Amino acid sequence: MARLPRLSIARVAHLVLLRGHNGDAVFRDDGDRESFLQALQTALEREQVALHAYALKTDCVWLLCTPAQNHALSRAMQSLGRRYAAAFNRRHGRTGSLWDGRFRSTVVEPGPMLLDAMVFVDQLLSEAGEAMPGTPSEWSSARQHLGFDGRVQLHDASEYWALGNTPFDRATAYRALMSESARPSAAGRITAATQKGWALGSPAFVEAIQTRTARPLQPRPRGRPRLK
Repeated sequence: MARLPRLSIARVAHLVLLRGHNGDAVFRDDGDRESFLQALQTALEREQVALHAYALKTDCVWLLCTPAQNHALSRAMQSLGRRYAAAFNRRHGRTGSLWDGRFRSTVVEPGPMLLDAMVFVDQLLSEAGEAMPGTPSEWSSARQHLGFDGRVQLHDASEYWALGNTPFDRATAYRALMSESARPSAAGRITAATQKGWALGSPAFVEAIQTRTARPLQPRPRGRPRLK
């Protein structure tokens, strides 16, 4: 089966996954994480991609962001991948590929689905045991969404702003969302959709986005089509 082209559609939120080659670590220490965030901010600002959420796991990176132009996300991720990989290899005296091929991504419907995707990203480090219990990690946007200072500038989505009239109200409401037990089915759907490039949203959303790209946004039904 031919590989599908990347999804990158202007003014629509995207979930992005960058994985380490063969599951290897892409961050060995906090110096690597700081270097990555600097490269990330530079790439996103240059290509006009708004960052809503991020999580730096040991072996992968998750991002939730919105590009201003159709090809901006691809350009930003290619620039980020090359720049960080070169810095990582120099720092650790290694050669070869750092990333597991190209990045994975999918579009996300505005509204409850986008908020679910944001919470999913912000829960990743605590669920993986890479953050202290009850303490938001420096390497996740959960810290900023819960009212603390962060290391990179976020462009909060309207769904986050709708949680309250003040920063305290929004942080309190978001903390309640994050404290809820993760729904395995929802997390599984988000992960699978991002890895395979299938749109996350309602049939109406998929239909509207499909008019903007020739790339299929949902898997085709299995088997032969029925005879009429």
